[in-house]
Amino acid sequence: MEKDNYDSIRDFLEHKVQNCRILVLGDVMLDQYFYGTVTRISPEAPVPINLIKRQENKLGGCANVAHNLARLGCRVYLSGVIADDYHGQILKEQLKELQIDTAGLIYGREKTTTKARILGGHQQMIRLDFEESDFISKETSHQLYTYVETALKQGLDGIILSDYKKGVITPELSQKVITLAHDFQVPVFVDPKGSDWEKYRNADYITPNIKELGDAAGFSVNNEDKDVCRACHSLQEKFEIKTILSTRSEKGMSLVEKNQVSHITTVAKDVFDVSGAGDTVIACFSAGVAGGLSTLDAAAMSNLAAGIGVGKVGTYAVSNEEIFEKLNDN
Repeated sequence: MEKDNYDSIRDFLEHKVQNCRILVLGDVMLDQYFYGTVTRISPEAPVPINLIKRQENKLGGCANVAHNLARLGCRVYLSGVIADDYHGQILKEQLKELQIDTAGLIYGREKTTTKARILGGHQQMIRLDFEESDFISKETSHQLYTYVETALKQGLDGIILSDYKKGVITPELSQKVITLAHDFQVPVFVDPKGSDWEKYRNADYITPNIKELGDAAGFSVNNEDKDVCRACHSLQEKFEIKTILSTRSEKGMSLVEKNQVSHITTVAKDVFDVSGAGDTVIACFSAGVAGGLSTLDAAAMSNLAAGIGVGKVGTYAVSNEEIFEKLNDN
């Protein structure tokens, strides 16, 4: 990247990001981490005994996208479905502390989606999932749509559909939100899941990783420039998607637009945990584009932020200040 590109990102982070209004719609989750030590085997069964020393609750799923946006300095609105339970209450309290608007959170589940990770030292031993993944009811879907409509009327700069395939981003709701956003001339950014991209048709921007790219294209995609571009162009034409930003692990990212392709080299030095990296990418990219950065500068900022996030253990939201520091390093 040229110095001018970094100057544009600095200017955005310092003067413009605070005015970005982004709504995140998708699968809200709570990530729990139980940290302990293992020194012996249970006399009851041949399993290790983990003596838990501390516990952390973190925002997960699309709530982590919202967290990343808030740490950048955006004005953030979160919409999704939770339960009126203990885990749902933890989520709402953490979101409130970050000044994320939670008026779009609907009680429509019997349990709040929660992923509990048990770690011995820095090694994850087991993960316990508490979730419902069936499609939300039509009534709940209508409530979400009504909230999105109200938010658009009040003013938004972008909408993110954060799909974790837990039943919130239904084909009908997704298409209705994309159409509605375009009526208000607001871009839609998608973090996809699964092979069926029909529900993302006409989205402006989509950010698959290399596996998701292959799943949607219907063939295995080698992590090479030519193969990634072929898959992206095929999907753009098939689903009428304007731009694809594909994350490619150690090979960085590829920004594939209608008449231009840019490959961005990774800046990550140490990789401890890739969980949540996709959330960081979609948050930074959407904020940048919605805030007036070029797609290339927004992708470069996302790449810098992802390089920071994967160097942390567990789900991590990268701050405005950390990206500034990374810019100076580069």
